[in-house]
Amino acid sequence: MLQQFNEKNEDILIYVKDGLYPRKEAKVSVFDSVVQGGDAVWEGLRVYDGKIFCLDAHLERMQHSAHILDFRAVPDSAAIQRAIMDTLRANGMRDNVHIRLTLTRGEKITSGMDPRLNQSGCTLIVLAEWKPPVYPPDIRMVTSSIRRNNPMFLDSKIHHNNLLNNVLAKIEANFAGVDEALMLDKDGFVAEANSVNVFCISNGTVYTPYADACLPGITRGLVIEICAAHGIPCIEKNLSVSEFYIADEVFATGTMGELTRVTEIDGRRIQNRSGKQVLAQLQALFAERTRQEGTPIDF
Repeated sequence: MLQQFNEKNEDILIYVKDGLYPRKEAKVSVFDSVVQGGDAVWEGLRVYDGKIFCLDAHLERMQHSAHILDFRAVPDSAAIQRAIMDTLRANGMRDNVHIRLTLTRGEKITSGMDPRLNQSGCTLIVLAEWKPPVYPPDIRMVTSSIRRNNPMFLDSKIHHNNLLNNVLAKIEANFAGVDEALMLDKDGFVAEANSVNVFCISNGTVYTPYADACLPGITRGLVIEICAAHGIPCIEKNLSVSEFYIADEVFATGTMGELTRVTEIDGRRIQNRSGKQVLAQLQALFAERTRQEGTPIDF
């Protein structure tokens, strides 16, 4: 769903490599690996009432992804956290903010795919914007013809910037006039949507696909954790699209949209035959976590 541009974001300061720059001056080199080959990792974080939610988990995943891709001269998590805090303070941001954190392999000495051409260390980008959750309360999906990568091709455990298969799936959703594209794995089981993880609920039990061909998202993990803490059955398993069609409730999870109800997939309305309102309970419990937890911004 397209969001109306927030005029406050016209004058934001963005951290790139070594300091803060006005929006129109915040650039990376044409020799940077993210330009040359999408060779970068990223994280999406959200700020609630002066606190960054799940900051440590996001920084850990970024470090893991950078290590898997053999990035060199990677800034440590403390340095990345300082850059995030500097950016938020410089922009006076303390609530209703989304952060797109990107770490590229860095600038090359000449164009080419060989990582040995990267000799100046990583490029860190901290893009913080005033941005509420991106989805309306209810969204619709269509099953995409584009399959989600699995470890046979490109491991989804790497939170990388090579997102063209997700973009192609989103194009299909756009032409279908819906909000998200539901992506399957190579065997035809549901993996995730083009930008979010997915869950379905049947007769009080929460189900979600194995994290094989999907990103094991941080919000996804929190939902599983919340279920365990509050006695809500939650099972990871292979799930077909048909099982989503006939579920009582379906929802998507992610930093950008939190927990969002899915009301329709491929023209099939999701009908709550059990009458149980598990999603509303999970949304309330998640909101409580965002109120209580987070890394404070030192203003």
